[in-house]
Amino acid sequence: MARQRPGGGPSTPATVALDRAGIAYSRHPYDHDPATASYGLEAAEALGVEPARVLKTLLVDTGKGLAVGVVPVDGQLDLKAVAAALGVKTVTMADPAAAERSTGYVVGGISPVGQKRALPTVLDDTAYAFDVVYVSGGRRGFDIGLSPTDLASVTRAVRARIGRG
Repeated sequence: MARQRPGGGPSTPATVALDRAGIAYSRHPYDHDPATASYGLEAAEALGVEPARVLKTLLVDTGKGLAVGVVPVDGQLDLKAVAAALGVKTVTMADPAAAERSTGYVVGGISPVGQKRALPTVLDDTAYAFDVVYVSGGRRGFDIGLSPTDLASVTRAVRARIGRG
């Protein structure tokens, strides 16, 4: 079991990576309902923030490996836009089991930070409209808040318009 840290929430690979990188972030544990239809919208409601500030981490298959798209929870990932941002012809959504194996996280708790292997990452341009955005902290019911610039830095993400409402 992950150990609890001051400020609430567990210690996860995401929090360890942020601590090591010296990046300021906030911890936001909340009671997760396993029956929820949308993990991201559940997080937005639990955190009391608009869904556009809460980002979901989606893995895609480029045909040569996996990559990450990070978009608001109230939108969808534009596969053509992600492919263009990654410089490949096409992408498809990654198999959930492959996403879990690659990241070390479970679906619904996949963080863009602290994955087992660093994957090419694209952060949706809309994230930069906010001082703080929220992403999974590495488990269901636990989000972390940080600046989009810091998120891009720690994940080495490129910035592109990859979401659609």
